[in-house]
Amino acid sequence: MKIVVIGGTGLIGSKLVTELGGHGHEAVAASPHTGVNTLTGEGLADALAGARVVIDVSKPRSLEDTVAMEFFETSTRNLLAAEVAAGVGHHVALSVVGIDRLPGNGFFRAKVAQEELIENSSIPYSIVRATQFFEFVRSIADDATDDATDGGTVRMAPVLFQPIAGDEVARWSAGSRWGRR
Repeated sequence: MKIVVIGGTGLIGSKLVTELGGHGHEAVAASPHTGVNTLTGEGLADALAGARVVIDVSKPRSLEDTVAMEFFETSTRNLLAAEVAAGVGHHVALSVVGIDRLPGNGFFRAKVAQEELIENSSIPYSIVRATQFFEFVRSIADDATDDATDGGTVRMAPVLFQPIAGDEVARWSAGSRWGRR
């Protein structure tokens, strides 16, 4: 089965392409690096031709509120339209656990907007909400550290934090019902 992974050259996408290939699928890594741009639509029609499933694990170049919103709204609209034209049977999007509980976070608002576009489309879909990835723990701690030149103090909200390994997200996604042969 042909499965196109939007964001297929990134951290999760590259792992997902490998997993899907290991299950015997034709896994296509689609990203600007491979000539597929969901913001402009460039390369989408060719990449999606013959695809039965599209898995979107893409992300914007910046997590800044306006950039993230523009990215998710534009790329999701373009992607869904291209999927309809190509006859894609299922759309899968990777999202974040708890995004609907933090409306003050602009990136999360952008992900909610993405989910709403997907839910309101005519394409059957799955939205996979994962926790933060272990691979990002260092950058989270760095961003929360004051005065790093003096050893720094890490200041984080008193919340439970349960990261997941990117490999696990890819393994689960590749082995789910849309990824089985």
